[in-house]
Amino acid sequence: MILEQAVLSVTPGREAEFELAFDRAKRIIAAMPGFADLTLSRRLERPSAYLLLVHGERLEDHTEGFRGSAEYQEWRALLHHFYEPFPVVEHLETVSTA
Repeated sequence: MILEQAVLSVTPGREAEFELAFDRAKRIIAAMPGFADLTLSRRLERPSAYLLLVHGERLEDHTEGFRGSAEYQEWRALLHHFYEPFPVVEHLETVSTA
């Protein structure tokens, strides 16, 4: 299981519009092979900043499968115009839990 992390900086004033678009977009990624779950959280101190966490089975399911799919183009069209600057996406693996 891998965890993808993306800090999303949405253009201030477009938060409600982004959240509506994300509700549509999350169905796209949820239907992809290897998807487990996701959480989108908004920062309390800076409401235009979000944290997206996506759990998946394998790194390749995201980097090759999702990003190489036609569905990703729809995801991009729904969401990418909200970001300033464009987010950095990182992938993590669990090494310890409590």
